[in-house]
Amino acid sequence: MNQSKLISIGVIAFIAFIVVSALSNSLFLTIDPGQKGVLFKRFGGGLDTKNLYDQGFHIIAPWNKVYVYDVRTNEAFEKMEVLSKNGLSIKCELSYRYNPIPSEVGFLHNTIGKNYHERIVIPEIRSATREVIGKYLPEELYSSKREAIQVEIFERTREAVGKKHIVLDAVLIRDITLPTSLQEAIERKLKEEQESLQYEHRLTKERKEAERKVIEAQAKADANRILNASLTSNILQDKGIEATLELANSPNAKVVVVGGGDAGLPLILGQ
Repeated sequence: MNQSKLISIGVIAFIAFIVVSALSNSLFLTIDPGQKGVLFKRFGGGLDTKNLYDQGFHIIAPWNKVYVYDVRTNEAFEKMEVLSKNGLSIKCELSYRYNPIPSEVGFLHNTIGKNYHERIVIPEIRSATREVIGKYLPEELYSSKREAIQVEIFERTREAVGKKHIVLDAVLIRDITLPTSLQEAIERKLKEEQESLQYEHRLTKERKEAERKVIEAQAKADANRILNASLTSNILQDKGIEATLELANSPNAKVVVVGGGDAGLPLILGQ
């Protein structure tokens, strides 16, 4: 084989290598876990919105193109300033979790594209947040209504993005920042309300204790009145005699004088 043929073969091999290398990115495709592929057929019908590529190795015709989507749950953060019901500016920080509906990424790519987060999710989050917070007063955002506000923002956004082939998993209010003077006033008010509740609790406790003592005293008075009404002089004398006899029968040394006490009751001497 002469030198010219060797050169020709080398050139052909080099060209083939270049061609194969250039086409390898189009011919061979690996879909990673948590991803879906959407095929665009350049000469055969355009975007295939229904038949998606799952994870694994695939061979693709070089004139076609596959758009790969991450369908795992992603987390993002959003900071914004909104107006409350009374027109005060409030800083709000949110976090939220979202992902494309895996079986609908073909439709998502056809109608929106891979930048769906910037085009759909963020605007809907901002719109819902402004609309919901605008219905509440600052003190409600800072305390009692915070959870309800969070749920309402989530529900509104979830419904809106669900129509665009996107799932919203959660919306969380991370922080609410009010003007300093207003925040201090709200904190003072909450502290005063807490102290008032504690004072009411103490009053209730003391009132119940006073009622208990009144009931106890009334019961004792009623018992004494009944007892006094039932004690006649004869009964008292009889009880005194019984007690004297019991003492007289005890082994202790004593002197019993019969009829020596008031009302003729025995006296016990020399115990």
